Parts: sequence; C-alpha cells; structure tokens
Amino acid sequence: MPSAKEIQVKLIKKHAAAAIIQKYHYSGKATQNSQLNFGVFINDKLEGALQFGPPIDRRKLLPLVKGSKWGDMIELNRMAFGPLLPKFSESRAIAVCMRIIKKQYSQIKWVVSFADGTQCGDGTIYRASGFVLTSINKNSTIARLPSGEIVAIHGTSKRDMSGAERLAGHQLRYIKFLDESERQNLTVPIIPFEEIDKRNAGMYLGKKKSIKQRRAKKQELESPSNLGGAIPTCTLQSISSDDLCNHVTID
Repeated sequence: MPSAKEIQVKLIKKHAAAAIIQKYHYSGKATQNSQLNFGVFINDKLEGALQFGPPIDRRKLLPLVKGSKWGDMIELNRMAFGPLLPKFSESRAIAVCMRIIKKQYSQIKWVVSFADGTQCGDGTIYRASGFVLTSINKNSTIARLPSGEIVAIHGTSKRDMSGAERLAGHQLRYIKFLDESERQNLTVPIIPFEEIDKRNAGMYLGKKKSIKQRRAKKQELESPSNLGGAIPTCTLQSISSDDLCNHVTID
C-alpha cells in the first residue's frame, strides 16, 4: 500500500480541480471564484483537490484578526479526496498547501475554513492540521429546497428560497495562522475542541457521532498521526499531472 509520503501536491488549473471536487465532494459543487487550486497526485495521477479563494463576505471575516487587510487572508473553500489516496493524505496535503502558500504568497497571513456539521463532519482534519476553532453556531445557512437540492443561504444570493428547509446541525469555523504573530490579534476566543461534543455539534461522515466515535476522535486529536485518509467513493478517471500544472498570482 502506498504511503501518504508518496503523494505530490502542486498547483493545478481550476478546471482540473473543479472536476475532482464535483466528483468527490459531498456537495457536488466546485468553487467558481477559487484563486489557488491544488491537486493531490499519487503515481502521477490526480486523485484529490483543494480550492482556496475569497470568502463570500470577506468584510465579515477580516475583523476576526485585528488589522487585517483585504489580501491578508484566504478561505479553504473546498477539499475532496478520492479512494486511491492513502491514509493520512488529507493532513499531509493541507500541510504542503500551507507551506506553499506561506512561501509563494507571503502576503497571506491566515486561512479560514468552515466545517459543515449538518451534512459532513465537524472538522477533525482541521484540528489535526493546526487550525484553531473560533466558532460553533447552529446552522442558519444550509438549507434543502423542495426539489431536494442542498444550497447555502447568504445575503448576496438571488435564488428563490421559497419552501426551503434549514438543516439541523452546526457550522464550525476554523483559522490557521501562517504568520504566527497574527495569533495575538485574534479578536474572538479560541474554543477548546471538547466544546464540540459538549454542544452536541459532533458529526462524522454525515452522521451524529456515537459515544464510541467521540472517544475515537478524542484519541485522534491526541495522536493526529492515527488519522485516516480518503473516504471510499466511486472512482474518477485519472488525469496526468503533465497537462494540469498551473502558476497563479494573487493580487
């Protein structure tokens, strides 16, 4: 079996990342305005992707870190991995992405991401990757339309939300500091991870955590190297890295 140390993580073209996200991400939707798209390769075949870009409303997030300017932060919008990637690939891929962003886009000082505790999980991989938890809120933005489609409700949306049903669950916000000096400028408290279960916000693979799963996740947090990798899903036609590499600039 291959090791996570064998994966390669590199910038790829947006359309290639979108194809992976649409196939493997539980939402089936890629981020249209992503700025940095990373591919995760095993044996030169693209099997995972991470999309980074501007959040829906940056003005609401900038005040989280005092003194932050427009280009100081970026959001990890989407992350999806196929079944051929070995265990521990997620945490290794995130670590590599953070190093690349820190080196090549040094103006980016912190990264924000949200865990969807209504459909997917409560962010175990973020906790294992050095993110801090800064918010646990009951869901108010993820809803199911009468057609069955799952959508995000936000102030800029023009979609007809008649009959939409908000999903039960929580949204959790995580922050990763690429510039550790910015941690002192955080304007909201860092929430202990144990608070997730205290607020009944725990979720794993789209289901509320059982007591057994909660204990297992606690052990994973204490020993992140035990974290699992890809979730089994149907395969996607592999794409060679030769045609996908990309170089990107961020304003």
